[in-house]
Amino acid sequence: MTDVADLRGRTADLLAAHPPATTERLAFLRARFDAGLAWVHFPEGLGGLDAPRSLQAVVDAELEAAGAPGNDPGRIGIGLGMAAPTILRYGTDEQKQRLLRPLWTGEEVWCQLFSEPGAGSDLAALATRAVRDAGGDWIVDGQKVWTSSAHLARWAILIARTDPGLPKHRGISYFVCDMTDPGVEVRPLRQITGEAEFNEVFLTGVRIPDTQRLGEVGEGWKVAQTTLMNERVAIGGARTPREGGMIGVAAADWRARPDLRTHDLHQRLLKLWVEAEVARLTGERLRQQLTKGQPGPEGSGMKLAFARLAQEISGWEVEFLAEDGLTYDDWTMRRPDGVDFTGREAGYRYLRAKGNSIEGGTSEVLLNIVAERVLGLPPEPRTDKDVAWKDLPR
Repeated sequence: MTDVADLRGRTADLLAAHPPATTERLAFLRARFDAGLAWVHFPEGLGGLDAPRSLQAVVDAELEAAGAPGNDPGRIGIGLGMAAPTILRYGTDEQKQRLLRPLWTGEEVWCQLFSEPGAGSDLAALATRAVRDAGGDWIVDGQKVWTSSAHLARWAILIARTDPGLPKHRGISYFVCDMTDPGVEVRPLRQITGEAEFNEVFLTGVRIPDTQRLGEVGEGWKVAQTTLMNERVAIGGARTPREGGMIGVAAADWRARPDLRTHDLHQRLLKLWVEAEVARLTGERLRQQLTKGQPGPEGSGMKLAFARLAQEISGWEVEFLAEDGLTYDDWTMRRPDGVDFTGREAGYRYLRAKGNSIEGGTSEVLLNIVAERVLGLPPEPRTDKDVAWKDLPR
């Protein structure tokens, strides 16, 4: 059994063999993965030690204290939080061996080809088609949208319709798409922030070998649920210290600008501070539950809370800072590596937070998930569940 002492010993061995001060960053990350210290709850040989997930904090603390380099999770969050758990659960041995190591080290960035302009919030209504040819490969045609990091990505997790004669949830399959293949076109989507963090992706005759399919043909929706549940935990359940994240920025503004304080703004900030702390502690509880298995629908509640708080806190901050809250540092069109909610000014946070209630599942859809799967309330009537996708009105 791997315990705290064992993990500390393994970490010390890694640091002795690969001193952070003299070891090139990528070489250190590869060595950490091979030592099983990347994500300790993963299997041996795949960056882990089959240890309890809760022990990851022991490794992270030891490496941080030693000044070891990180793998820049903000840049590769889709790979870490969505692709990796799905590959681990549904991938073949060959897929796991090929994909997980460069995913974790950041050598290969991932993106997510799920949302479509014609499907809206109803992801299962997607229209991108994957047709199998005589040689067994899949030929994919369609359009995806709101694709974060597509301009950086080598790989994408992709769901496409493989049988339009079945109801919408049952005719979908799940693939790994090479973003460098012919027929993949990435176009930037300029957002209200001025940046193009998102993209739209056009797929025209893209050939995907059957060896890059995850799960069985027609079971893509089941596989996608693993991705989506982990995505919502990754967005809403990230570990933060007390008064960390956006509420920490708002509290710092309050302390720094006594000349702008009012009683009403004080009361609202106190309410937001308490709600942010409740959300933080709830996230800690959710992560403890994750040590016992896959995330459940509770992650949807965390993502809901994150989106609402981000929008309310950023709105409070803009109002508190008065005319200073209306300034904006740079409207230059650029395609960033990631999102930095606390490293920019209040105007950026206010504008970027508007996307939090859309990305990772709209708040309206997540409210239904919480109502039906957490609270056990009666589901909404759905007349299209047993109708072939090809027969649905569009």
